[in-house]
Amino acid sequence: MSSKKILVVLTSHSDLGDTGHKTGFWVEEFAAPYYAFIDAGAEVTVATPKGGQAPIDPNSTAPDAQTEATERFYKDQAAQDVITNTLKLSDMKQDDFDAIFYPGGHGPLWDLTENEESIALIESFIKADKPISSVCHAPSAFLNIKDTDGEYFIKGKTVTGFTNSEEAAVQLTEVVPFLLEDEIKKRGADYKNTADWAPFAVQDGLMITGQNPASSELVAEKLLAQLAK
Repeated sequence: MSSKKILVVLTSHSDLGDTGHKTGFWVEEFAAPYYAFIDAGAEVTVATPKGGQAPIDPNSTAPDAQTEATERFYKDQAAQDVITNTLKLSDMKQDDFDAIFYPGGHGPLWDLTENEESIALIESFIKADKPISSVCHAPSAFLNIKDTDGEYFIKGKTVTGFTNSEEAAVQLTEVVPFLLEDEIKKRGADYKNTADWAPFAVQDGLMITGQNPASSELVAEKLLAQLAK
């Protein structure tokens, strides 16, 4: 993997609707794949729509949300610096990378779902036959990408993402701008899921999606396996 370059795209959105609470990206969903990638020898670049500091969802720093990967992240100054100094999404070009990965957290629902730069970038990866991947709420970044015929790219494809029941469990059904499960189905995708909070990831061609935070490592493993082909 030493020659492989992976672009990780994080949210820049930090406000949890009108609640007065903060959101952002989910630490585990970045940390586990990030270390899987770099431990495999891949080079990782991190970008956000606004560049600079990527907002961390404060709920993802709670004790019960920690894993070996998050503990490693908190002790890793180089990784912290990457999050503090993300590059601007508008400066990223598909030609420079072998794959793209979107970690979740609720932030992407607001700023990556309809981001024209993100959509165009993902579409360019698809046209170049390069893998695209996301986990939890970040499959929202795939909702509005289109194929060459102008159809939704995910139509007829197997996709997963944060379930309606998981959203209800965190009591944010009325706060989020939309329910990801519903929107995936509306676009004609074959939505799949497993039990709430259990690891689950699916691959359809070069698209890989994961259901929830526990699925981030599975997505990373599938992406690395695809890159090794």
